[in-house]
Amino acid sequence: MGSRKVTSTVSADFQGKHVTVAGLGVSGIPAAKALHARGALVTVVNDGDDARAREQAAELEALGITVRLGDGATLPEGTDLIVTAPGWKPDKPLFEAARAAGVDIWGDVELAWRLRGPDAAPWLAITGTNGKTTTTQMLASILKAAGLRTAAVGNIGISVLDAVLGEEQYDVLAVELSSYQLHWAPSLRAHSAAVLNLAPDHLDWHGSMEAYARDKGRIYEGNRVACVYNVADKATEDLVREADVEEGCRAIGFTLGTPGPSQLGVVEGILVDRAFVENRQKNAQELAEVSDVNPPAPHNIANALAAAALARAFGVPAKAVRDGLRAFTPDAHRIAHVADVDGVAYVDDSKATNTHAAEASLAAYESIVWIAGGLAKGASFDELVAKSAKRLRGVVLIGADRSLIREALARHAPEVPVVDLDRTDTGAMLQAVTEAKRLAQPGDTVLLAPACASMDMFTNYNKRGDAFAEAVRELGS
Repeated sequence: MGSRKVTSTVSADFQGKHVTVAGLGVSGIPAAKALHARGALVTVVNDGDDARAREQAAELEALGITVRLGDGATLPEGTDLIVTAPGWKPDKPLFEAARAAGVDIWGDVELAWRLRGPDAAPWLAITGTNGKTTTTQMLASILKAAGLRTAAVGNIGISVLDAVLGEEQYDVLAVELSSYQLHWAPSLRAHSAAVLNLAPDHLDWHGSMEAYARDKGRIYEGNRVACVYNVADKATEDLVREADVEEGCRAIGFTLGTPGPSQLGVVEGILVDRAFVENRQKNAQELAEVSDVNPPAPHNIANALAAAALARAFGVPAKAVRDGLRAFTPDAHRIAHVADVDGVAYVDDSKATNTHAAEASLAAYESIVWIAGGLAKGASFDELVAKSAKRLRGVVLIGADRSLIREALARHAPEVPVVDLDRTDTGAMLQAVTEAKRLAQPGDTVLLAPACASMDMFTNYNKRGDAFAEAVRELGS
Protein backbone atom coordinates (compact mmCIF):
# COMPACT_ATOMS: atom_id res chain seq x y z
CA MET A 1 0.00 0.00 0.00
CA GLY A 2 1.75 3.13 -1.22
CA SER A 3 1.20 6.30 0.80
CA ARG A 4 1.25 9.73 -0.73
CA LYS A 5 -0.71 12.94 -0.45
CA VAL A 6 -3.70 12.64 -2.76
CA THR A 7 -5.79 15.62 -3.80
CA SER A 8 -9.41 14.79 -3.01
CA THR A 9 -11.26 17.83 -4.37
CA VAL A 10 -11.80 17.88 -8.12
CA SER A 11 -13.99 20.40 -9.90
CA ALA A 12 -15.08 20.78 -13.49
CA ASP A 13 -16.23 23.71 -15.64
CA PHE A 14 -18.55 22.64 -18.45
CA GLN A 15 -19.56 26.05 -19.84
CA GLY A 16 -19.43 25.86 -23.63
CA LYS A 17 -17.87 22.37 -23.69
CA HIS A 18 -19.10 19.86 -26.26
CA VAL A 19 -20.03 16.80 -24.19
CA THR A 20 -21.27 13.54 -25.68
CA VAL A 21 -23.41 11.41 -23.36
CA ALA A 22 -23.34 7.72 -24.35
CA GLY A 23 -26.62 5.97 -23.64
CA LEU A 24 -30.10 6.96 -22.56
CA GLY A 25 -31.56 5.46 -19.40
CA VAL A 26 -31.09 5.67 -15.66
CA SER A 27 -27.66 7.29 -15.83
CA GLY A 28 -27.63 8.96 -19.25
CA ILE A 29 -30.69 11.17 -18.86
CA PRO A 30 -29.71 12.70 -15.46
CA ALA A 31 -26.14 13.20 -16.75
CA ALA A 32 -27.36 14.99 -19.88
CA LYS A 33 -29.66 17.25 -17.86
CA ALA A 34 -26.96 18.07 -15.29
CA LEU A 35 -24.41 18.94 -17.97
CA HIS A 36 -26.90 21.01 -19.96
CA ALA A 37 -27.81 22.96 -16.81
CA ARG A 38 -24.11 23.81 -16.38
CA GLY A 39 -23.77 25.29 -19.84
CA ALA A 40 -22.42 22.29 -21.73
CA LEU A 41 -23.41 21.70 -25.36
CA VAL A 42 -24.76 18.17 -24.97
CA THR A 43 -25.27 15.49 -27.60
CA VAL A 44 -26.74 12.16 -26.48
CA VAL A 45 -25.98 9.11 -28.64
CA ASN A 46 -27.83 5.81 -28.26
CA ASP A 47 -27.59 2.46 -30.04
CA GLY A 48 -31.32 1.78 -29.82
CA ASP A 49 -34.13 3.56 -31.66
CA ASP A 50 -37.30 2.09 -30.19
CA ALA A 51 -40.46 3.74 -28.88
CA ARG A 52 -39.04 4.13 -25.37
CA ALA A 53 -35.85 5.74 -26.69
CA ARG A 54 -37.83 8.16 -28.88
CA GLU A 55 -39.94 9.15 -25.88
CA GLN A 56 -36.80 9.83 -23.81
CA ALA A 57 -35.21 11.70 -26.71
CA ALA A 58 -38.24 13.99 -27.04
CA GLU A 59 -37.97 14.87 -23.34
CA LEU A 60 -34.31 15.89 -23.74
CA GLU A 61 -34.79 17.67 -27.07
CA ALA A 62 -37.48 19.84 -25.46
CA LEU A 63 -34.69 21.17 -23.18
CA GLY A 64 -32.42 21.95 -26.12
CA ILE A 65 -30.29 18.80 -25.92
CA THR A 66 -29.33 17.08 -29.18
CA VAL A 67 -30.15 13.36 -29.35
CA ARG A 68 -28.88 10.92 -31.98
CA LEU A 69 -30.70 7.57 -31.96
CA GLY A 70 -29.59 4.36 -33.67
CA ASP A 71 -25.93 5.37 -33.88
CA GLY A 72 -23.85 4.96 -30.74
CA ALA A 73 -20.66 4.21 -32.67
CA THR A 74 -19.69 7.51 -34.30
CA LEU A 75 -17.95 10.25 -32.30
CA PRO A 76 -19.82 13.56 -32.77
CA GLU A 77 -17.60 16.23 -34.29
CA GLY A 78 -15.96 18.59 -31.78
CA THR A 79 -16.54 16.34 -28.73
CA ASP A 80 -14.44 17.52 -25.75
CA LEU A 81 -15.63 14.84 -23.29
CA ILE A 82 -17.68 11.63 -23.24
CA VAL A 83 -19.85 10.69 -20.26
CA THR A 84 -20.96 7.08 -20.62
CA ALA A 85 -23.53 4.78 -19.08
CA PRO A 86 -21.54 2.26 -17.00
CA GLY A 87 -22.57 -0.79 -18.99
CA TRP A 88 -21.08 0.36 -22.32
CA LYS A 89 -18.07 -1.86 -23.01
CA PRO A 90 -14.62 -0.24 -23.25
CA ASP A 91 -13.99 -1.67 -26.74
CA LYS A 92 -16.96 0.06 -28.38
CA PRO A 93 -16.04 1.98 -31.57
CA LEU A 94 -17.18 5.26 -29.98
CA PHE A 95 -14.54 4.91 -27.27
CA GLU A 96 -11.85 3.75 -29.72
CA ALA A 97 -12.48 6.96 -31.67
CA ALA A 98 -12.42 9.04 -28.48
CA ARG A 99 -9.09 7.58 -27.36
CA ALA A 100 -7.60 8.19 -30.80
CA ALA A 101 -8.75 11.84 -30.58
CA GLY A 102 -7.44 12.28 -27.01
CA VAL A 103 -10.97 12.74 -25.59
CA ASP A 104 -11.53 11.79 -21.92
CA ILE A 105 -14.22 9.21 -21.06
CA TRP A 106 -16.06 9.42 -17.73
CA GLY A 107 -18.86 7.41 -16.21
CA ASP A 108 -21.79 8.86 -14.27
CA VAL A 109 -19.96 8.19 -10.98
CA GLU A 110 -16.95 10.17 -12.19
CA LEU A 111 -19.25 13.02 -13.24
CA ALA A 112 -20.91 13.00 -9.81
CA TRP A 113 -17.50 13.05 -8.11
CA ARG A 114 -16.44 16.06 -10.20
CA LEU A 115 -19.68 17.94 -9.52
CA ARG A 116 -19.50 17.67 -5.72
CA GLY A 117 -19.39 20.97 -3.86
CA PRO A 118 -16.48 21.92 -1.55
CA ASP A 119 -18.45 20.82 1.53
CA ALA A 120 -19.76 17.59 -0.02
CA ALA A 121 -20.36 14.51 2.11
CA PRO A 122 -17.49 12.00 2.10
CA TRP A 123 -18.04 8.62 0.46
CA LEU A 124 -17.72 5.21 2.14
CA ALA A 125 -17.48 2.95 -0.91
CA ILE A 126 -18.16 -0.78 -1.35
CA THR A 127 -17.51 -3.19 -4.19
CA GLY A 128 -17.04 -6.95 -4.63
CA THR A 129 -18.40 -9.78 -6.75
CA ASN A 130 -21.14 -10.56 -4.22
CA GLY A 131 -22.72 -8.90 -1.19
CA LYS A 132 -22.35 -5.27 -2.31
CA THR A 133 -25.98 -4.25 -1.97
CA THR A 134 -26.55 -5.92 1.39
CA THR A 135 -23.32 -4.49 2.84
CA THR A 136 -24.09 -0.99 1.57
CA GLN A 137 -27.58 -1.12 3.09
CA MET A 138 -26.18 -2.46 6.37
CA LEU A 139 -23.66 0.39 6.41
CA ALA A 140 -26.40 2.97 5.81
CA SER A 141 -28.45 1.44 8.64
CA ILE A 142 -25.47 1.67 11.02
CA LEU A 143 -24.73 5.27 10.01
CA LYS A 144 -28.39 6.21 10.58
CA ALA A 145 -28.30 4.53 14.00
CA ALA A 146 -25.39 6.85 14.81
CA GLY A 147 -27.61 9.85 14.02
CA LEU A 148 -25.90 10.68 10.72
CA ARG A 149 -27.71 11.95 7.64
CA THR A 150 -26.95 9.32 5.00
CA ALA A 151 -28.30 7.23 2.12
CA ALA A 152 -27.39 4.02 0.31
CA VAL A 153 -26.59 5.19 -3.23
CA GLY A 154 -24.75 4.25 -6.40
CA ASN A 155 -25.48 0.91 -8.00
CA ILE A 156 -28.65 0.76 -5.84
CA GLY A 157 -31.41 3.13 -4.81
CA ILE A 158 -30.61 6.76 -5.52
CA SER A 159 -28.03 7.39 -8.25
CA VAL A 160 -24.84 9.05 -7.01
CA LEU A 161 -25.50 11.96 -9.37
CA ASP A 162 -28.94 12.57 -7.84
CA ALA A 163 -27.49 12.31 -4.32
CA VAL A 164 -24.74 14.81 -5.10
CA LEU A 165 -26.95 17.32 -6.94
CA GLY A 166 -30.14 16.97 -4.90
CA GLU A 167 -31.31 19.41 -2.25
CA GLU A 168 -30.94 16.98 0.67
CA GLN A 169 -27.78 17.49 2.72
CA TYR A 170 -25.85 14.40 3.83
CA ASP A 171 -23.12 13.88 6.43
CA VAL A 172 -21.77 10.79 4.64
CA LEU A 173 -22.83 8.53 1.75
CA ALA A 174 -22.77 4.71 1.63
CA VAL A 175 -21.88 4.08 -2.01
CA GLU A 176 -22.19 0.75 -3.85
CA LEU A 177 -19.99 0.65 -6.94
CA SER A 178 -19.87 -1.97 -9.69
CA SER A 179 -16.74 -2.89 -11.62
CA TYR A 180 -18.26 -1.07 -14.64
CA GLN A 181 -18.71 2.13 -12.66
CA LEU A 182 -15.20 1.94 -11.22
CA HIS A 183 -13.69 1.41 -14.68
CA TRP A 184 -15.02 4.79 -15.76
CA ALA A 185 -14.21 6.68 -12.49
CA PRO A 186 -10.47 7.57 -12.62
CA SER A 187 -10.44 10.42 -10.09
CA LEU A 188 -12.76 8.95 -7.42
CA ARG A 189 -11.17 9.22 -3.95
CA ALA A 190 -13.23 7.69 -1.11
CA HIS A 191 -12.87 8.39 2.62
CA SER A 192 -12.65 4.60 3.10
CA ALA A 193 -13.55 1.64 0.92
CA ALA A 194 -14.04 -2.13 0.96
CA VAL A 195 -13.63 -4.92 -1.59
CA LEU A 196 -15.71 -7.76 -0.17
CA ASN A 197 -14.54 -10.62 -2.40
CA LEU A 198 -13.33 -11.39 -5.91
CA ALA A 199 -14.55 -14.21 -8.15
CA PRO A 200 -14.81 -14.47 -11.95
CA ASP A 201 -17.71 -12.35 -13.18
CA HIS A 202 -18.39 -10.03 -16.14
CA LEU A 203 -15.23 -11.32 -17.83
CA ASP A 204 -16.86 -10.82 -21.23
CA TRP A 205 -16.99 -7.08 -20.42
CA HIS A 206 -13.57 -6.67 -18.79
CA GLY A 207 -11.69 -9.10 -21.04
CA SER A 208 -9.84 -10.96 -18.26
CA MET A 209 -9.87 -11.70 -14.53
CA GLU A 210 -6.84 -9.42 -14.16
CA ALA A 211 -8.68 -6.48 -15.75
CA TYR A 212 -11.78 -7.17 -13.64
CA ALA A 213 -9.71 -7.20 -10.43
CA ARG A 214 -7.84 -4.06 -11.47
CA ASP A 215 -11.12 -2.17 -11.94
CA LYS A 216 -12.40 -3.37 -8.56
CA GLY A 217 -9.12 -2.23 -6.98
CA ARG A 218 -9.64 1.34 -8.21
CA ILE A 219 -11.96 1.80 -5.22
CA TYR A 220 -8.92 1.94 -2.89
CA GLU A 221 -7.10 4.69 -4.79
CA GLY A 222 -6.66 7.78 -2.65
CA ASN A 223 -8.45 6.38 0.42
CA ARG A 224 -7.89 8.61 3.44
CA VAL A 225 -8.63 6.44 6.50
CA ALA A 226 -9.15 2.72 5.76
CA CYS A 227 -8.86 0.14 2.99
CA VAL A 228 -11.07 -2.75 4.16
CA TYR A 229 -10.28 -6.22 2.79
CA ASN A 230 -11.43 -9.82 3.27
CA VAL A 231 -8.85 -11.89 5.18
CA ALA A 232 -10.26 -15.08 3.59
CA ASP A 233 -9.80 -13.69 0.06
CA LYS A 234 -6.13 -12.90 -0.54
CA ALA A 235 -6.90 -11.19 -3.84
CA THR A 236 -8.63 -8.35 -1.96
CA GLU A 237 -5.59 -7.85 0.27
CA ASP A 238 -3.34 -7.82 -2.82
CA LEU A 239 -5.43 -4.94 -4.20
CA VAL A 240 -4.83 -2.99 -0.98
CA ARG A 241 -1.09 -3.55 -1.27
CA GLU A 242 -1.12 -2.18 -4.82
CA ALA A 243 -3.17 0.94 -4.03
CA ASP A 244 -1.86 4.49 -3.74
CA VAL A 245 -3.53 6.00 -0.67
CA GLU A 246 -3.22 9.08 1.48
CA GLU A 247 -0.55 9.07 4.15
CA GLY A 248 -1.84 7.42 7.34
CA CYS A 249 -4.50 5.29 5.61
CA ARG A 250 -4.67 1.81 7.15
CA ALA A 251 -5.34 -1.72 5.85
CA ILE A 252 -8.22 -3.20 7.89
CA GLY A 253 -9.16 -6.87 7.54
CA PHE A 254 -12.41 -8.65 8.36
CA THR A 255 -12.60 -12.35 9.16
CA LEU A 256 -15.10 -14.95 10.39
CA GLY A 257 -12.37 -16.18 12.72
CA THR A 258 -10.65 -14.57 15.71
CA PRO A 259 -9.33 -11.18 14.55
CA GLY A 260 -5.71 -10.12 14.80
CA PRO A 261 -4.68 -6.49 15.40
CA SER A 262 -6.17 -4.12 12.77
CA GLN A 263 -8.97 -6.60 12.04
CA LEU A 264 -12.64 -7.16 12.84
CA GLY A 265 -13.83 -10.70 13.46
CA VAL A 266 -15.90 -13.12 15.54
CA VAL A 267 -15.16 -14.46 19.03
CA GLU A 268 -17.65 -16.86 20.67
CA GLY A 269 -20.64 -15.50 18.79
CA ILE A 270 -19.64 -11.84 19.22
CA LEU A 271 -18.58 -9.44 16.44
CA VAL A 272 -15.49 -7.66 17.75
CA ASP A 273 -13.24 -4.80 16.63
CA ARG A 274 -9.46 -4.94 17.10
CA ALA A 275 -8.80 -2.14 14.60
CA PHE A 276 -10.40 1.05 15.91
CA VAL A 277 -9.55 0.67 19.59
CA GLU A 278 -6.75 1.88 21.83
CA ASN A 279 -3.94 -0.66 22.25
CA ARG A 280 -5.26 -3.00 19.55
CA GLN A 281 -2.50 -5.50 20.39
CA LYS A 282 -4.34 -6.36 23.62
CA ASN A 283 -7.85 -4.88 23.45
CA ALA A 284 -11.02 -5.62 21.50
CA GLN A 285 -14.36 -3.80 21.38
CA GLU A 286 -17.59 -5.80 21.32
CA LEU A 287 -19.84 -4.55 18.52
CA ALA A 288 -22.81 -6.93 18.24
CA GLU A 289 -23.84 -10.55 18.52
CA VAL A 290 -23.99 -12.88 15.55
CA SER A 291 -27.73 -13.17 16.28
CA ASP A 292 -28.07 -9.43 15.56
CA VAL A 293 -27.24 -10.14 11.89
CA ASN A 294 -30.23 -10.99 9.67
CA PRO A 295 -29.86 -13.67 8.38
CA PRO A 296 -26.87 -14.97 10.41
CA ALA A 297 -25.44 -16.98 7.47
CA PRO A 298 -21.61 -16.93 7.28
CA HIS A 299 -21.39 -14.75 4.18
CA ASN A 300 -23.85 -12.28 5.69
CA ILE A 301 -21.82 -12.06 8.91
CA ALA A 302 -18.85 -11.20 6.68
CA ASN A 303 -20.98 -8.45 5.07
CA ALA A 304 -21.84 -7.12 8.54
CA LEU A 305 -18.16 -7.03 9.55
CA ALA A 306 -17.22 -5.13 6.39
CA ALA A 307 -20.01 -2.60 6.98
CA ALA A 308 -18.96 -2.26 10.63
CA ALA A 309 -15.33 -1.68 9.60
CA LEU A 310 -16.29 1.20 7.29
CA ALA A 311 -18.60 2.69 9.93
CA ARG A 312 -15.88 2.46 12.59
CA ALA A 313 -13.41 4.06 10.18
CA PHE A 314 -15.85 7.00 10.06
CA GLY A 315 -15.89 7.20 13.87
CA VAL A 316 -19.22 5.50 14.56
CA PRO A 317 -19.61 4.17 18.16
CA ALA A 318 -19.99 0.45 18.87
CA LYS A 319 -23.61 0.81 20.03
CA ALA A 320 -24.64 2.20 16.63
CA VAL A 321 -23.15 -0.85 14.91
CA ARG A 322 -25.33 -3.14 17.01
CA ASP A 323 -28.44 -0.97 16.66
CA GLY A 324 -27.95 -0.57 12.92
CA LEU A 325 -27.52 -4.30 12.33
CA ARG A 326 -30.61 -5.07 14.43
CA ALA A 327 -32.65 -2.54 12.45
CA PHE A 328 -31.50 -3.85 9.06
CA THR A 329 -33.88 -5.93 6.94
CA PRO A 330 -32.38 -7.55 3.82
CA ASP A 331 -33.97 -7.11 0.40
CA ALA A 332 -36.19 -9.84 -0.95
CA HIS A 333 -34.69 -12.93 -2.60
CA ARG A 334 -31.48 -12.79 -0.58
CA ILE A 335 -31.37 -16.01 1.49
CA ALA A 336 -34.94 -15.27 2.60
CA HIS A 337 -36.84 -17.88 4.65
CA VAL A 338 -40.18 -18.44 2.87
CA ALA A 339 -41.84 -21.11 5.03
CA ASP A 340 -41.50 -24.42 6.86
CA VAL A 341 -43.52 -27.26 5.36
CA ASP A 342 -43.56 -30.70 7.06
CA GLY A 343 -40.36 -29.96 8.96
CA VAL A 344 -38.48 -28.73 5.87
CA ALA A 345 -37.33 -25.10 5.52
CA TYR A 346 -37.76 -23.41 2.11
CA VAL A 347 -35.27 -20.61 1.42
CA ASP A 348 -35.26 -18.17 -1.52
CA ASP A 349 -31.82 -16.96 -2.61
CA SER A 350 -32.75 -16.21 -6.22
CA LYS A 351 -30.23 -13.34 -6.08
CA ALA A 352 -27.45 -15.99 -6.12
CA THR A 353 -26.95 -15.54 -9.86
CA ASN A 354 -23.33 -16.74 -10.01
CA THR A 355 -21.33 -19.63 -8.55
CA HIS A 356 -19.59 -17.53 -5.88
CA ALA A 357 -22.93 -16.35 -4.45
CA ALA A 358 -24.41 -19.84 -4.61
CA GLU A 359 -21.40 -21.30 -2.79
CA ALA A 360 -21.89 -18.83 0.08
CA SER A 361 -25.58 -19.69 0.23
CA LEU A 362 -25.00 -23.47 0.22
CA ALA A 363 -22.41 -23.08 3.00
CA ALA A 364 -25.13 -21.72 5.31
CA TYR A 365 -27.01 -25.05 5.62
CA GLU A 366 -26.09 -28.60 6.60
CA SER A 367 -28.45 -30.72 4.52
CA ILE A 368 -29.88 -29.27 1.31
CA VAL A 369 -32.14 -30.07 -1.59
CA TRP A 370 -30.76 -27.60 -4.09
CA ILE A 371 -32.80 -26.00 -6.89
CA ALA A 372 -30.33 -24.67 -9.47
CA GLY A 373 -29.91 -23.69 -13.11
CA GLY A 374 -30.66 -20.95 -15.63
CA LEU A 375 -28.23 -19.00 -17.82
CA ALA A 376 -24.65 -19.88 -16.85
CA LYS A 377 -22.98 -16.81 -18.47
CA GLY A 378 -19.91 -18.92 -19.27
CA ALA A 379 -19.48 -20.20 -15.69
CA SER A 380 -17.97 -23.53 -14.67
CA PHE A 381 -19.64 -25.47 -11.83
CA ASP A 382 -16.99 -28.04 -10.88
CA GLU A 383 -15.52 -26.13 -7.94
CA LEU A 384 -18.95 -25.18 -6.59
CA VAL A 385 -20.24 -28.75 -6.70
CA ALA A 386 -17.03 -30.24 -5.27
CA LYS A 387 -17.13 -27.85 -2.30
CA SER A 388 -20.85 -28.35 -1.64
CA ALA A 389 -21.30 -32.08 -2.41
CA LYS A 390 -21.34 -33.29 1.20
CA ARG A 391 -24.28 -30.95 1.99
CA LEU A 392 -26.53 -32.12 -0.85
CA ARG A 393 -29.47 -34.42 -0.14
CA GLY A 394 -30.64 -33.99 -3.73
CA VAL A 395 -30.70 -31.54 -6.64
CA VAL A 396 -33.48 -30.28 -8.92
CA LEU A 397 -32.21 -28.67 -12.13
CA ILE A 398 -34.07 -26.10 -14.22
CA GLY A 399 -33.20 -23.73 -17.04
CA ALA A 400 -31.26 -23.53 -20.27
CA ASP A 401 -27.77 -24.45 -19.00
CA ARG A 402 -28.76 -27.06 -16.41
CA SER A 403 -26.70 -29.73 -18.25
CA LEU A 404 -23.49 -27.96 -17.14
CA ILE A 405 -24.47 -28.41 -13.49
CA ARG A 406 -25.67 -31.98 -14.12
CA GLU A 407 -22.28 -32.88 -15.62
CA ALA A 408 -20.43 -31.32 -12.66
CA LEU A 409 -22.64 -33.29 -10.28
CA ALA A 410 -21.86 -36.52 -12.18
CA ARG A 411 -18.15 -35.83 -11.76
CA HIS A 412 -18.07 -34.66 -8.13
CA ALA A 413 -21.27 -35.92 -6.46
CA PRO A 414 -22.38 -39.03 -8.39
CA GLU A 415 -24.29 -40.44 -5.41
CA VAL A 416 -26.58 -37.38 -5.09
CA PRO A 417 -30.02 -37.91 -6.73
CA VAL A 418 -30.72 -35.40 -9.49
CA VAL A 419 -34.05 -34.44 -11.07
CA ASP A 420 -33.59 -32.75 -14.47
CA LEU A 421 -36.65 -30.72 -15.51
CA ASP A 422 -36.84 -30.11 -19.25
CA ARG A 423 -39.50 -27.41 -19.24
CA THR A 424 -39.53 -23.60 -19.16
CA ASP A 425 -43.25 -22.85 -18.87
CA THR A 426 -44.88 -21.06 -15.95
CA GLY A 427 -45.53 -24.33 -14.12
CA ALA A 428 -41.86 -25.36 -14.08
CA MET A 429 -41.09 -23.81 -10.69
CA LEU A 430 -44.06 -25.53 -9.03
CA GLN A 431 -42.85 -28.87 -10.39
CA ALA A 432 -39.31 -28.07 -9.19
CA VAL A 433 -40.54 -27.33 -5.67
CA THR A 434 -42.76 -30.46 -5.71
CA GLU A 435 -39.78 -32.62 -6.73
CA ALA A 436 -37.64 -30.97 -4.05
CA LYS A 437 -40.28 -31.79 -1.42
CA ARG A 438 -40.18 -35.44 -2.52
CA LEU A 439 -36.39 -35.54 -2.04
CA ALA A 440 -36.30 -33.64 1.27
CA GLN A 441 -36.45 -35.07 4.79
CA PRO A 442 -37.42 -33.29 8.03
CA GLY A 443 -34.60 -30.98 9.10
CA ASP A 444 -33.46 -30.33 5.50
CA THR A 445 -33.48 -27.01 3.65
CA VAL A 446 -34.88 -26.68 0.13
CA LEU A 447 -32.69 -23.91 -1.24
CA LEU A 448 -33.25 -21.91 -4.43
CA ALA A 449 -29.69 -20.71 -5.13
CA PRO A 450 -29.55 -21.03 -8.92
CA ALA A 451 -25.88 -20.05 -9.53
CA CYS A 452 -27.20 -18.74 -12.86
CA ALA A 453 -29.00 -15.74 -14.33
CA SER A 454 -32.77 -15.99 -14.73
CA MET A 455 -33.57 -14.50 -18.14
CA ASP A 456 -34.07 -17.84 -19.91
CA MET A 457 -37.26 -18.45 -17.92
CA PHE A 458 -38.04 -15.26 -15.96
CA THR A 459 -37.87 -11.49 -16.49
CA ASN A 460 -35.34 -11.18 -13.65
CA TYR A 461 -34.22 -12.89 -10.44
CA ASN A 462 -37.05 -11.17 -8.52
CA LYS A 463 -39.70 -12.90 -10.67
CA ARG A 464 -37.87 -16.22 -10.25
CA GLY A 465 -37.88 -15.79 -6.46
CA ASP A 466 -41.54 -14.79 -6.49
CA ALA A 467 -42.39 -17.95 -8.47
CA PHE A 468 -40.51 -20.07 -5.91
CA ALA A 469 -42.30 -18.44 -2.95
CA GLU A 470 -45.69 -18.85 -4.65
CA ALA A 471 -44.93 -22.54 -5.33
CA VAL A 472 -43.93 -23.08 -1.68
CA ARG A 473 -47.16 -21.44 -0.48
CA GLU A 474 -49.17 -23.66 -2.83
CA LEU A 475 -47.30 -26.68 -1.48
CA GLY A 476 -48.05 -25.65 2.08
CA SER A 477 -51.73 -25.16 1.43
